[in-house]
This record gives sequence, C-alpha cells and structure tokens, in this order.
Amino acid sequence: MTLTAPGRPRRRSLGIATTLTYVSLVVASLVVLIPLAVVFLTSLKTSREVADGGGALSLPDDWLNFSNYATAFTDGHMLTAFGNTAFILLFSITGTVVIGSMTAYAVDRFEFRFKKLVMALFLIATLVPGVTTQVATFQVVNSFGLFDTRWAPILLYMGTDIVSIYIFLQFIRGIPTSLDEAARLDGANAFTIYRKIIFPMLKPAIATVVIIKGITTYNDFYIPFLYMPSEDLGTISTALFRFKGPFGAHWENISAGAILVILPTLLVFLFLQRYIYNGFAQGATK
Repeated sequence: MTLTAPGRPRRRSLGIATTLTYVSLVVASLVVLIPLAVVFLTSLKTSREVADGGGALSLPDDWLNFSNYATAFTDGHMLTAFGNTAFILLFSITGTVVIGSMTAYAVDRFEFRFKKLVMALFLIATLVPGVTTQVATFQVVNSFGLFDTRWAPILLYMGTDIVSIYIFLQFIRGIPTSLDEAARLDGANAFTIYRKIIFPMLKPAIATVVIIKGITTYNDFYIPFLYMPSEDLGTISTALFRFKGPFGAHWENISAGAILVILPTLLVFLFLQRYIYNGFAQGATK
C-alpha cells in the first residue's frame, strides 16, 4: 500500500493559480504599455516615417528627434493650455473638497426629513449617463452667461462629483460623534465643529479626492471642448486637437503633445499613489 502526500494536490493548485495570476498581470501590463510605447515611438518619427507606415512599433531613424515636441509645444499653445488647465484644476478641486465634505458632514451628522430620499437621489445621479442631460445642462450654463468662459467647466466639475461625497461620507462615519458632543458642550456650533474637528481629520480623504478629481479633470476632453470653443481658452486635452485638420492628422505632433500631457499626471501618480491606495483602504474599513 502506497501513501501519497496529502499536500501535493493543494501545492499543484496553488502553483497553477500563481501562474495564472502572473500571466494575467503580464497581459494587463502589455495592454497598458503597448499603446504608450506606440505613442512614444511615433513622437520621435518624422512625418515621412509616419506616412510610410512601417508599423506602429517600428523604431525611429533618429532617437534624438525632438522637433515634434517643440512643434507641439509652440503650435499647440501648450503653455496657455497648461495655464487654463491649472486655473480650472485649482477652483474645481477646491470647490469639490469643500462642497463634498460639507455635504457628507450634513448627511451623516444631521437628522432631517427625506434624508433617505436624498441618499437615494445621490445614488440615482450616479446611474444617469451624463450625456443624456447635456442639452439641459448646456442651456443652464448658457443662460448664466458662462458659455465660452473658464467658469463653465469649473461649475460643472464641482457639481457632478457624487463619488467624492461618498468618499468623505465613509471617513466621517469613522469619526466618533463624542467629539461633536464635547465641542457642543463648549459652545461650538455646527460650522465650528466642521471647521475645527471634522475637516482636519479628513486629510486622507482629501488627498484621495484631490488626486482622483485632479486626474479626471486634467484628462477630460468633452466638457472643455463643448463649453470653451475659443482658441485662447484651450486646455491641454483640447490643445492636441489643433493638429487635426480636414486633410488628415499630424500624428507625430499629436503623439509628442500626448507625451507632454501624460508626463505631469504620470509623475504625480507615481509620487502620490500610496495616498490613493491608503485613502480607499481606510475609507473601506471605517
């Protein structure tokens, strides 16, 4: 009678699971990295090399050909675009943090009629596709005289971020209400409690919202393109559209501009990614 090791089938299943995990990670990495590699290689090619169609992953003849970057920066008015984008980011992110944290504080700490209805409306708002309400939204923005101004996307970005409210709500629920009660005994009102107790304790949530909202706003094309058609109001996302004309697209310049656009967000994400993961993890466990 022969005996078999009871742990052998389990080790084999663990080995298969580990292999599948690494294979899936490699495939996912290739899906993300190959388009970036194509854009980078195209940005170093001349217009003749792009027109020859040697292949998306074909190598450029000159690895030091940075003329496309200079063209993208000057002809695309990238400096003005970065300024407009920074202006929009500053006000939209600040408004999102203030409005989102205040809304979450009011929903969690106060009891009022139709509270469950308000939460249900928040949930419904996340399920409604934004494109279905664009006609009405455009009419509202135009009636306020904000069309073709930088304030139009700022107001739209501040007023449509339900996710930020839920992130703040998860963190506020982890703050003991005994702190509020102690502050009320000392004569503090609701706004003072929010400003001196609640808001300072939301630093991980604020960092998470700032990063996620910032990257979303930075990469958005639809709202700036629709509400700011003037050339001097272009953002970094719409600036790349200048290189597309009725007779074709200058893909080498567009690729160079795309690299210039990607670099800031890539650096910010690499340096601050731990705040994103920690923010979501802490919010999920509270």
